[in-house]
Amino acid sequence: MPVSIRPAVAADSALILQFIRDLAEYEKLLDTVEATEAHVTAALFGDHPRAFADIAELDGVPVGFALWFYNFSTFVGRHGIWLEDLFVRPEARGAGAGKALLAGLARRCVDENLGRLEWSVLDWNAPSIAFYDSLGAAAMDEWTIRRLTGEALKSLAEA
Repeated sequence: MPVSIRPAVAADSALILQFIRDLAEYEKLLDTVEATEAHVTAALFGDHPRAFADIAELDGVPVGFALWFYNFSTFVGRHGIWLEDLFVRPEARGAGAGKALLAGLARRCVDENLGRLEWSVLDWNAPSIAFYDSLGAAAMDEWTIRRLTGEALKSLAEA
């Protein structure tokens, strides 16, 4: 049976959190996960969601997810999609779930006249980089991601 992609629903909150934790474990970042099922439910299924998720199923069994939100490019003058997380369970890799999730987001971009589909990947994750390269995704090597969290974020907010 082929991979199917469906929008996540509130009943998927625990599943999405498990996928997040599984991704974090793969990326050796499990100790940094603060998200709870309540956070996922509020963010993705509350009154005004600002993030969205799609679930990949193989033979009716959830095997992966994509969590994404709309961004905006001033240079392009249009919205785009930022793919925050893409994860497929190891036993389902190679079945087309990752490509199906990305293809669904690409279709959304085309259908909604969005300018870009973007994401980041850890520099040591050679299998994912090779997969993204095979799809024609360009590396943005000249850009460096910066982040404010914790005390630095609070300090700047109080400035």
